[in-house]
Amino acid sequence: MTESSNNKQKVVIAGAGPAGLTLAYEVLQESQMLDDKDFEPVLYEQDIQVGGISKTVNYKGNRMDIGGHRFFSKSDWVMDWWAQHMSYDFAEEEEITYQNKTRIISGKSHSEKAAETDGLMGKMLLRNRLSRIYFLRKFFDYPISLSIETIKNLGVVRMAKIGVAYVWSRVFPIREEKNLEDFLINRFGKTLYRTFFKDYTEKVWGIECHKISAEWGAQRIKGLSIVSAIKHALFSRFQNNSFRQKNVETSLIEKFLYPQFGPGQMWEIVATKVQAQGASVELKHRVTGLEVDYDNKRIQRTKVLNIETQEESWVDSDYFVSTMPVKHLVRMMPEAPNDVKEVAEGLVYRDFITLGVLLKKLKKSKYTDGSDTEMLPDNWIYIQEPEVQIGRLQIFNNWSPHLVADKDTVWLGLEYFCNEEDDLWKMNEQELTKLAISELETIGLIDADDVLDHTVHKVEKTYPAYFGSYDDFSVVREYLDGFDNLFLVGRNGMHRYNNQDHSMLTARYAAQAIVSGEIDRDKIWDVNVDDDYHEEK
Repeated sequence: MTESSNNKQKVVIAGAGPAGLTLAYEVLQESQMLDDKDFEPVLYEQDIQVGGISKTVNYKGNRMDIGGHRFFSKSDWVMDWWAQHMSYDFAEEEEITYQNKTRIISGKSHSEKAAETDGLMGKMLLRNRLSRIYFLRKFFDYPISLSIETIKNLGVVRMAKIGVAYVWSRVFPIREEKNLEDFLINRFGKTLYRTFFKDYTEKVWGIECHKISAEWGAQRIKGLSIVSAIKHALFSRFQNNSFRQKNVETSLIEKFLYPQFGPGQMWEIVATKVQAQGASVELKHRVTGLEVDYDNKRIQRTKVLNIETQEESWVDSDYFVSTMPVKHLVRMMPEAPNDVKEVAEGLVYRDFITLGVLLKKLKKSKYTDGSDTEMLPDNWIYIQEPEVQIGRLQIFNNWSPHLVADKDTVWLGLEYFCNEEDDLWKMNEQELTKLAISELETIGLIDADDVLDHTVHKVEKTYPAYFGSYDDFSVVREYLDGFDNLFLVGRNGMHRYNNQDHSMLTARYAAQAIVSGEIDRDKIWDVNVDDDYHEEK
């Protein structure tokens, strides 16, 4: 384990995902401009690779993107930050329009600039986005639209009921949105909510929508509604063909950047760069304890377990940055007030299984133009069919052709949402594979005889939940924010359903606070998913 150099302030970071690595990089960059301060970031990552849930899992040359990561952001800073580390795969100029402004980017000049930075190269591809809903053994637009195909698939009677319910929700909205069900009904009407939102959302979270906070909707789909979807469908054909579409809701983005070999490629490059600048990245190391000065509200030392050797050691911590689950962090603070402990213990997480399945081909699918194809064009397919447990299906070929070892095969990611105590989580690989293949065959997407290979990857605490004790989370936040040298960033670190770019922004502001000494934690907590990255109060 690396020892701190003299006069360097050690920034101990629990986790080497997007938040942890961004913070390490920004601390190093910010401190270069100072003469009187020198910082040494040290990242402890329990996994065998960096990236957190933005890593790329390599199975026999076939790469899996855990959960799917589109590289786009409404933040110019995030887009420019990514561009510092990877070149574009296009040589010609591209016109990028955002906030009624137009920027011309030359892929060639950018690639030459990127090549100058530490000699590290990686390519960002410009990819088309297509996600659809699979329901009634038919494909629907995602987000759902009122297209002719939708009307045809649902039938005139069901569409009439949807229309009436939507008008009713606009005329007589639920005045106080107490839960996610209220939030969705107000934006889509009760019939459309029950048709396309209720069952799938409850499959994802394992709990009824009326028990989930309305804040989840504000986090993930703020601004999306039938009206915005219709406007997008009508006017998108007249907009510039660009990947930074700052005036388009997140769920309606139609183009995105994507690393050639998956999202983990970005974070592997960043990890190499921070190490070259003096940071340490210790894989297979887990933070297991803290020495806390409760009187002066400071973290003094961090206890770290070497997972391979099972040896534990203590590390002096001038600053401690946590991307670990809040529940685990508070457990390391035994003298925390009882109400803080109770709320932290009551926080709920949803776990995630990705089953990689390699196929000779998919079953042929009929399209509206009458053509047949054995290769669906989707990135994601949301499986709405109630008789199966699978939640989403990724087609990795369409994220990047470089994720697939043999271009003549189809590489799928079958996504399941569950809890650690569920029977699904406890299944071994053979049991999960048998279930998953059976489900895809049942709903008519594959033939079992076409399966060539498979692998299973499980991730604990992938989704921080907006139920359990979440309504009282402010109790935990206020207590932890009281420690001068403790910073919470990222998805699990803040118990907030952040996207990758939001996690990066929380890390950016935390890094600025550490280096400048001007602590403004509200700026970190205000990072969110709406247009200006500030949460509505």
